[in-house]
Amino acid sequence: MTPEVQPLRSVMVERYVTPLREGGSMPAVVEADDLGLYVLKFRGAGQGVRALIAEILSGGIARALGLPVPEIVLATLDPELARTEPDPEIQDLIRASGGLNVALDYLSGAVNFDPAVDEVTADFASRLVWFDTLVSNVDRTARNTNLLVWHRRPWLIDHGASLTFHHAWNGTVADPGKPFAPTGEHVLLPRADGLAQVDAELAALLTPAVLQAIVAAVPQDFLDQAGVPAQAYADYFQARLADRGRWLQGAIDARG
Repeated sequence: MTPEVQPLRSVMVERYVTPLREGGSMPAVVEADDLGLYVLKFRGAGQGVRALIAEILSGGIARALGLPVPEIVLATLDPELARTEPDPEIQDLIRASGGLNVALDYLSGAVNFDPAVDEVTADFASRLVWFDTLVSNVDRTARNTNLLVWHRRPWLIDHGASLTFHHAWNGTVADPGKPFAPTGEHVLLPRADGLAQVDAELAALLTPAVLQAIVAAVPQDFLDQAGVPAQAYADYFQARLADRGRWLQGAIDARG
C-alpha cells in the first residue's frame, strides 16, 4: 500500500528550555504554543537551511518507508526570545534564527542506542541501512548512532547531516546511482543481512507522487535561501531509485 504523506504542522516557539550541546549545531529543547516539547534545529546554526531541508526530506522518506521518526514540525521562532537568555552564544543563535525553523517531537525519557546492548532485528537493520544509503546519511556510526531507544523501540533522529551531495549543489542530477562509501561504517551494517530482500518493497513505497509530496513539505523560504528548486530534489531521488542497483550492491559488498 502506498503511504500517505501528511503535511507538516506548524507551531510557535514560546519558551527556550535547555540547550542540547551534543554536536556542533547546538539544538535545543523548546516549548511551543501547543504545550508540546520539541528539539529545535536552528536555521542560524551550522549548515543553515540546507540542514533543515535534509531533516525534512530524510525524515519524510523514513516515515514513508515505515521507519520510526519523531514528528517533524515547522517552528516559528521570535528572535525577541534571546532577551531572556543569559548565554551570549544562545542569544546570538536565537537572533540569527528568527522565523521558520524545524523541530522534532521531544521523546522524554529516551536513551541513546547502544549497539553493544540494544538488539534490533535483521529486517530493521536492513531497512535502516537501505534508507541511510539512499539519503547519503553519514551520521549513523558506532561513534554517533543518531538512534534513541524510547518505549523499548529504536527511533531515528537528526538527519541534518544526510543529503551530503546538496551542500555544494546547484540542482543538477549527476551520477545518482553512485555507491555511498560511508555505508561501510554504518552501525547496523553487520546485522543488515536482508538488503536485497527489502529492496523492491522499499523502492515501491517511494513513488513519484510520494516523493513530490515529501518535497512539497519544504518551505519555499528554505529553498530560496538554498538556491535549489524543489523539483531538483524530487528528480534526484527518482533518479537515485531508478539506478539503485549500484548503491545497493555497494552496501551489500560493504558487509563482505
